[in-house]
Amino acid sequence: MGIHSMERRSLGNTGVEIPVVGLGTWLTFDLGPEGQQLADEVVETAYRSGTRLFDSSPMYGRAQEVLGQAVDGRRDDVFIASKIWTPSQEQGRFQLEAQLGYFGGRVDLEQVHNLVAWEQHVSWLEHEREQGRVRFIGATHYQSSAFGELETIMRSGRIDAIQVPYNPHERDVERKILPLAEDLGLGVIVMRPFAERDLLPGPPPEKLEPIGVSSWAEALVKWILSDRRVTCAIPATADPRHAAANAAAGEGPWLDDEQRRMVEALAG
Repeated sequence: MGIHSMERRSLGNTGVEIPVVGLGTWLTFDLGPEGQQLADEVVETAYRSGTRLFDSSPMYGRAQEVLGQAVDGRRDDVFIASKIWTPSQEQGRFQLEAQLGYFGGRVDLEQVHNLVAWEQHVSWLEHEREQGRVRFIGATHYQSSAFGELETIMRSGRIDAIQVPYNPHERDVERKILPLAEDLGLGVIVMRPFAERDLLPGPPPEKLEPIGVSSWAEALVKWILSDRRVTCAIPATADPRHAAANAAAGEGPWLDDEQRRMVEALAG
């Protein structure tokens, strides 16, 4: 890993280890050609800082294409998580074909976005996994009202990982989803680590000293990763400095229970 001291955790029972801070692309990588250089810089900075998992979706406009160009040349050294997002199986296949073009002929983790038509999609994705075009299958949802259905797909034995929101304002996954993921050996990717920016900008630096962090973003990412059931958190950013700062939160020491409670209190 060179100079990086970012911790790696196993993605559930897959046998694959992933550095604990990835990069999301929601709202940040839907860029025209003039924005490609910025995306390249963000990915380059995140990569140099130890990040290897990059997450996208057809729902994010041009983000997949932009990400594909940004990781070009180091595709074998990154882990691409993307999504199928359509009620139509035929359209889902088109989405995968486009992704194979963007991402060098394979998707490492293909997730059913927001559980849309998941039973139909998992069936054909299992075949794609046998063909080696998809390595692992996952499912995502951002609303706790859908967690009952998420439990169903988790218990089906047909997926390897889930992606859910988790932060001091959104803790519903603690009740059933995280314990179940641990029981079943599923990887857990955390979206919305900053609650879609609701948790930002946060308290002044002097309030953070007892927590042992240098920034509020670091406090929030460490709050998430201090839960050992989490594999990887994926903050999204279009700022290379933020990408480096987020990645810096990916090494211990992790927060103890008291420090986590301090973060929760500061989050309000």
